Amino acid sequence: METTISNKQVETIIRTIIQPALIEKKLHRVFLIGFMGTGKTTFGKKLAQYLDYTFIDTDLYIENTYHTTINQLFIEKGETGFRTIEKKILEELSAIEHVVIATGGGTPCFYNNMETINTTGLSIYLQTPTEELTKRLIAGKMKRPLLKDKTAEEISDFINEVLPQRAAFYEQADLSLEVFEKTKNREK
Repeated sequence: METTISNKQVETIIRTIIQPALIEKKLHRVFLIGFMGTGKTTFGKKLAQYLDYTFIDTDLYIENTYHTTINQLFIEKGETGFRTIEKKILEELSAIEHVVIATGGGTPCFYNNMETINTTGLSIYLQTPTEELTKRLIAGKMKRPLLKDKTAEEISDFINEVLPQRAAFYEQADLSLEVFEKTKNREK
């Protein structure tokens, strides 16, 4: 499965919405927030390329720093331990300039992370319709510690329960965008 966002769409969004907001905020750091599976990494890579910024995915950064997977960190440290690591990494990354940072889906919802995000960069909440989100997460559930043991129905229930709780944090973002194209089967 693959999510595609055309370069022309990204360019239009950047030129008309994101660049003016960065200028207004006088910052050189962008945080992409939103539920898991919304396309933060896909959009973030394109955004970083267009802005000539570095791209960092916090989950990959954590895995490289701790030499293990997010799943393994959840097993070893529990969710609370993982969220503490996530907070530390967020604070570290908040000092880097000219960067687009794709956060984990839960990052803004713990500690004072949303405040850190909003005071040190331009925050963008990426939204995807629930039906599309469900398809993406069912397809990629093994990479996600909160979903790996759930059935398709349980994943749908999880989204319907957790997304509204997290939305209160996500909606504190500077910008809210629906950057979405349907998941397509990759032709081989």
